[in-house]
Amino acid sequence: MQKSYRLSIAHINDTHSNFEPSPVQFTLIANQQSYKLKGHSGGYARLGFQIDQARQQAASEQCPFLFLHGGDSFQGTLYFREFQGAANAHLLNLLKPDAMVLGNHEIDAGNSPVQAFLNRIDFPVLAGNMDLSHEDRLKVGRLYGHPMLYDFDDSSETAKVLIKPFHDTKMAIIGITLDQMRLIARPDPDTHFVNAIDTTRATIARLTRQGIKHIIVLSHLGLDQDRELAEHVDGISLIIGGHSHTLQGSMSDIGLSDIPYAETINATPILHAGKYAETLGLADIVFDQHGQVTNLVGNNYFMLDNNINVTQADGKAASSALSEQLIEQLFAHPSIKDAQHDEQIHQVIHTQYRPALDALENQILAHIPRDFVHTRLPSKHLPHGSEIAPWVSRSMYKAAKLIEPNIDFALHNAGGVRQSLNKGQLSLADVVGRILPFELPLTLYQIMGKYVIEALESSINSATNNGIMGTGAGSFPYPYGLRYFYDGKQIKGQRITQVEIYKQDAWQPLEANKLYIGVSSAYTAAGKEGYDALLHAHWQQPIEHQTLPEAFIDFVSQHGHLIEGKLFANVHYISHRE
Repeated sequence: MQKSYRLSIAHINDTHSNFEPSPVQFTLIANQQSYKLKGHSGGYARLGFQIDQARQQAASEQCPFLFLHGGDSFQGTLYFREFQGAANAHLLNLLKPDAMVLGNHEIDAGNSPVQAFLNRIDFPVLAGNMDLSHEDRLKVGRLYGHPMLYDFDDSSETAKVLIKPFHDTKMAIIGITLDQMRLIARPDPDTHFVNAIDTTRATIARLTRQGIKHIIVLSHLGLDQDRELAEHVDGISLIIGGHSHTLQGSMSDIGLSDIPYAETINATPILHAGKYAETLGLADIVFDQHGQVTNLVGNNYFMLDNNINVTQADGKAASSALSEQLIEQLFAHPSIKDAQHDEQIHQVIHTQYRPALDALENQILAHIPRDFVHTRLPSKHLPHGSEIAPWVSRSMYKAAKLIEPNIDFALHNAGGVRQSLNKGQLSLADVVGRILPFELPLTLYQIMGKYVIEALESSINSATNNGIMGTGAGSFPYPYGLRYFYDGKQIKGQRITQVEIYKQDAWQPLEANKLYIGVSSAYTAAGKEGYDALLHAHWQQPIEHQTLPEAFIDFVSQHGHLIEGKLFANVHYISHRE
């Protein structure tokens, strides 16, 4: 038996149909002044070139190579809205992944779109804790028994595993996805997700009995739950993750995260590669004969073209000489690669899929006077959180008021907004393809104040993992017409310290036993992601022919000038962390 086992890996996650390069921004310091450098990174053609380079390099060195996708290929852009997963399957086939784990957005619309995707792809989708044993065998869209799906084996109560030859032994890849799937997605009622940790532990025990010790978990759990998985389950060689959009790497000197690449818990390195196909993770790894990583060298890489716009913090353009210097400094960073691309993939995107999107790009809705930054959680830089989510809630409120003049508030979750709103012309494509890509209906409801308070605390607890198992930061609530004060350091049930409703041009206390009328997306109103208190509504009524993106489109088309003003700060948040 060999003493060391080398592996080359490429990994991506949460690509969300971003087939073309995505806008990215870096911050560099020069002459004690801060400068913003805006450009475009990634996309499938650039990914294809870099992955192929890594694959060829590994082959020349006779080193096994894996390319893995950490889930959430679906949703996110006009490409998904127009082609409903067909383009995703086609373009992923061109990238040639060895495997992808099922993400929550793959199953946003139930099992049928997953089946259509599985029918088109050339690689397996892993979902080792997805229990289909009770699925109706005769229904349309059945997943049970699909040859491209590695789901839960109820006879052994372990995951079905992808086995690869690996030097003189074998390597196992286990796909594990969110066991809280029903809270944040919409799987069919006969589809269940069993405990991620228990399934992984049992599967590793079975593999160990078979003599397989080199085990990768391809996970769509998010970084916090990946850490928990590594801590509680021995024998995982490596975790490749997704879901939390975590960009690992030392990038503070270009104004980005400073999270260790391959953070290691219980001798298990965890790898994440950001979001939106902006970045690619590449790693060379050495394992010992027992499956433990003994050496790992890798990083996440942006794939940037030379069209970089450099401005001062106040938005003024930097001088050409300084711009050139800063761009050169940026490209010298170890996390930056250039924009070489795979021409075949580029042509497929621009001839088969892009033309259908161009018409939407040309429909201009409004001029946006400044950048509105979207962040899921409040931060030191943005203490009240997202700058765009409250405007989305206001648009929902305006749409609902046409039907229900006595509307009191709107409430929306951070994850329903996908990107920031940039200064300049706002097109129809920007809204339905990038900012609000989910075609969610709106729902009116009448509810007692105490349940609004309960929903606010529960959704924030879920977003921040404050004493409970969270569902991800996307559940964080952004209202319009009410404001709340949350103190995460208080005991559970008392963290919402104050809620007020805006009535008759003044803020008034929300009364626990009084009835109010609210509007949310159908997703939130269904109690997803910590909003289960909304199910205590006295009544719920869908708003016919009105979706979330349509409400925002109507609002900016009619009231775009209002966005120049400022909204009341509706979110007042104290974190539970020191």
